[in-house]
Amino acid sequence: MSRNLRTALIFGGFVFRIGAAFYPIYFRPRMKLEEYQKEQAINWAGIIQEDVQPPGLKLWSDPVGRK
Repeated sequence: MSRNLRTALIFGGFVFRIGAAFYPIYFRPRMKLEEYQKEQAINWAGIIQEDVQPPGLKLWSDPVGRK
């Protein structure tokens, strides 16, 4: 195996792993916005933000909400 091919495969594998790690964290919630919002509504049901937020900090907002 040539040295350049081996270097390209190592670098490509690294980039692939970074992409695979970021897909479920960043890209999937942005591509399936309605599904993510429904899931978060279920997860946050019954939680009052003022009770869990440290005093003096701004209240949480929807991280995928459009401005």
